[in-house]
Amino acid sequence: MNIEIKSGRIIDPANGVDEIQSLYIADGKVVGLGGVPEGYKADNIIDASGCVVTPGFIDLCTYLREPGYEYKGTVASETYAAVKGGFTAVCCPPETLPVNDTEAVTNLILDLAERAGFAKVYPIGALTKGLKGQQLSELYSLRQAGCVAVGNGDHSVASLSVMKRCFEYAKTHGVSVFVRPEEASLAVDGCVHEGAVGTRLGLNGIPALAETVAVSQLILLAEETGVHLHLSHLTTAKSVQLVAEAKRSGLRITADVAIQHLILTDETVSGFDSRFHCRPPLRTHADRIALIKGLNDGVIDAVCSQHQPHEAAAKQAPFAESDPGISSVEVVLPLLLGLVRDSELSLATLVKALSVGAAGVLEVAGGSLAVGDVADVCVFDPDEAWRVTAESMLSAGKNTPWGEHEVQGLVKYTLVDGRIAYA
Repeated sequence: MNIEIKSGRIIDPANGVDEIQSLYIADGKVVGLGGVPEGYKADNIIDASGCVVTPGFIDLCTYLREPGYEYKGTVASETYAAVKGGFTAVCCPPETLPVNDTEAVTNLILDLAERAGFAKVYPIGALTKGLKGQQLSELYSLRQAGCVAVGNGDHSVASLSVMKRCFEYAKTHGVSVFVRPEEASLAVDGCVHEGAVGTRLGLNGIPALAETVAVSQLILLAEETGVHLHLSHLTTAKSVQLVAEAKRSGLRITADVAIQHLILTDETVSGFDSRFHCRPPLRTHADRIALIKGLNDGVIDAVCSQHQPHEAAAKQAPFAESDPGISSVEVVLPLLLGLVRDSELSLATLVKALSVGAAGVLEVAGGSLAVGDVADVCVFDPDEAWRVTAESMLSAGKNTPWGEHEVQGLVKYTLVDGRIAYA
């Protein structure tokens, strides 16, 4: 189908575009920008007046829950929620049941995504068998099956020697490694940031040091092995500093930050509301400001949702005993637009962090609206307000701290491979 997206403000940081133009799509690709291509006739015209048109967003961490945890969500429900949020592609961690440590599980996930027909899915394979942190998975076969990277999710690796072997093996086969940095021995039984708020509430804390020690070790291992290391969900100012130094040294280090760590701080858990229970925990105001600065400076490459849908019962336990995680893929855009309105981010930085920045981490096509590129597109009204409710959310998980909040910024259309996946 030929689709003309008419008179929208096209923001495409990959190609330095920020102007009101029309975008022309045919056969799943961008065929024109500005002027009408010769002989082009649109089958469908989308009036994007007053809207922003960007490359489709790519999420580096969306838990799809399937196979194994369908009571929390499915590939269909969560990719549907993703396209509502403007995401045309999502990465799913290996924490499924069975764990995604074989070609068979990878193929199942990809098949479920194709049948659902919403966002593209980029599986992340398990770094170690069963995510047990000891024996390496068959990284090469996972890569051949379609995994864009490998990682151990929220599970620790037994020792630095095992991690070093993993990095060496991954480097040999050209596989990127995603790691959420946390020194397990410093984070035992913790559920909030170790600081004044956690002490006042009587909750066990996870110190910032648990992250920064791990970041330091991982950077040194990456330097030794030459692997592409991606540090997921950074939360501390010191981590941003360490990554900046590593990048200046020329190391293949990339990093992302989850949306909640750009918006919330440890002060928000004061009411013992388990909807704010996440891992890594919410940090201090100073950390939040440092993360935003890291994003503006290009030290942090991408913003992810770290979307973790849960059934209602998972959040009904006392704070420390509830399952960590936030359902967030549908609200990433309006929350970031709030930072734009507060002059903490520019709109161009927002789009870059959700599109070409994430595509660069994965080394996949996307994040660009140049002629000839795949037509993965998001069209959103930055000013339209809507209320986040259980009814308005498409995710099976309603566990969001922004429930019943009014947010500003609504996705109107999401196009995947030139077809309308959400309207």
